[in-house]
Amino acid sequence: MQKLTITGVVILFALSLLVSGCAKKPAVETSEVQETSQVEMQQEEPAGVTDTKIEDKPAYDAAAYDAAGVAAAAERAAAKGLKRIHFDFDQYVLTAEAKSILVSNAGLLRAAAAVKVLIEGHCDERGSDEYNLALGEKRALATKNYLVSLGVAAERMNVISYGEEMPIDPARTKQAWAKNRRANFKVKR
Repeated sequence: MQKLTITGVVILFALSLLVSGCAKKPAVETSEVQETSQVEMQQEEPAGVTDTKIEDKPAYDAAAYDAAGVAAAAERAAAKGLKRIHFDFDQYVLTAEAKSILVSNAGLLRAAAAVKVLIEGHCDERGSDEYNLALGEKRALATKNYLVSLGVAAERMNVISYGEEMPIDPARTKQAWAKNRRANFKVKR
């Protein structure tokens, strides 16, 4: 019995909502709308509404848009323009050619202040795994330290060594080994 009463009350409530929600609004005569004066319309405006011309406000903040566009362009340039450097056999000292490339890379990184970079140290296959991992780390750190000396913030760069694990050229020739002794740059997002 109690279940039946609760069900009945719920049905009555739903029906009353349905009936009251569907009530028709009276139509406004077109002659009444035309008779309304502009003074009456201004008096009916909600509080806080002000009279402003659209052309007084810019559609967007041009300075912020331009700055964001420049930053995005600098990030794309850094991601595409960072060049790898190479090292001599069993060395982590930067060559003159490597320093020249790093000067260019530093310019890209300074222009893209939000970009973070992973510097990867690599070696050729000669030497033990442990030795090559240590040498690869020294190469990555030497690269990072030189970039810091050129004005790139140290906290924007991380280093990792892959030793001999990720060769560019798997051949066992002097040319292949020279390609594999390198530091690569990866932009982190």
